[in-house]
Amino acid sequence: MSENSARERTLDIRDLPKVSLHDHLDGGLRPSTIIDLAAGAGVSLPASTPEALGEWFRESADSGSLERYLETFDITIGVMQNAASLTRVAREFVEDLIDDGVVYAEVRWAPEQHTSQGLSMAEAVAAVQDGIDEAVQDARDADVDIEVGQILSAMRQNTNSFEVAELALQLRDAGVVGFDLAGPEDGFPASDHKNALDLLAANLFPVTLHAGEAAGLLSIQSALVDGRALRLGHGVRLAEDLSTEEIDGDDDDAVTIFIAGTVATWVRDRGIALEVCPSSNLQTGATAAWGSTLDEHPVDVLFRTGFNVTISPDNRLMSGTTLSDELALLVEAFDYDAEDLLELTLNAVEASFLGLDERRDLAELIADAYEDLIEDAEDDAEDTEDDAEEQD
Repeated sequence: MSENSARERTLDIRDLPKVSLHDHLDGGLRPSTIIDLAAGAGVSLPASTPEALGEWFRESADSGSLERYLETFDITIGVMQNAASLTRVAREFVEDLIDDGVVYAEVRWAPEQHTSQGLSMAEAVAAVQDGIDEAVQDARDADVDIEVGQILSAMRQNTNSFEVAELALQLRDAGVVGFDLAGPEDGFPASDHKNALDLLAANLFPVTLHAGEAAGLLSIQSALVDGRALRLGHGVRLAEDLSTEEIDGDDDDAVTIFIAGTVATWVRDRGIALEVCPSSNLQTGATAAWGSTLDEHPVDVLFRTGFNVTISPDNRLMSGTTLSDELALLVEAFDYDAEDLLELTLNAVEASFLGLDERRDLAELIADAYEDLIEDAEDDAEDTEDDAEEQD
């Protein structure tokens, strides 16, 4: 903890520029929008008000099971089956990112799940891009900068991954920045999608794969070897490859050191980013081996032992969260200060699928903004102290 941490705590995390790398489009709908779209889509809802519906999603997702968590998406996907709905959802998704202080985001979703009413996958992607473009342009008109790229997910339990990979390559200069495998992880390794992943590798296209959430080290290794993944979606079960040893420290006090196994060493030494989503990990049971509360989550151990940890919200609707909320939880659980939050954010910048020059510019923007906001917070704290002294 830095000596300025007390003053840094006066920062509003929502004002800090943020980068979101693991954010699902179909997990970030506004409850009010679901209600508006449900009747026309023929989708029955378990609640009739936005407040009650939001609570239903959070309670249903808080099961400790990834499979049960994924069932809540039947409703959100159900209302996203035509171009107008996809465009609206994407536009509002970006608007909500802007409200949360996000300056760069990669939104992931599976176009194969949005074709039941006749849309092709390409048409679905175009509709989402229309919504993104509308929100980004509205923001620019208001002198607010944000950039958003699409990550196309293939569902790992299905057989459409090669077609999704081809589509991602076709649209790599039209808003699509990456490829992902999503859905039930356990029993569906990356190696099942060898043809798609080989195609992407041959064309030097960025890949981030869900791994180390519902399955362990073998899933992570498959993502790295078979998928050539540059990032791991969640990846928190990599902590299974860390062991501890007690050694004598100063004044004979015991010191705990962490020893990385083969897979963990590979990930750490090569800076492969972990897209950690703390609240979601607790909901799905991804970190149940370490405990059921956030202060038992292995994110802090991974961060402190040199892994390239980034923080994202995963599914804002199901977890009832935002990226600002996730960072605030870490501040509360692990006493993180502004320097820690800046490091996590710069990790995300470096791990993003932006080009090198764009990453440099974004990192500079974020570092400058942090410096300015910290100075403002310190000034406010000093003014508050002066006012208190005058009252005394």
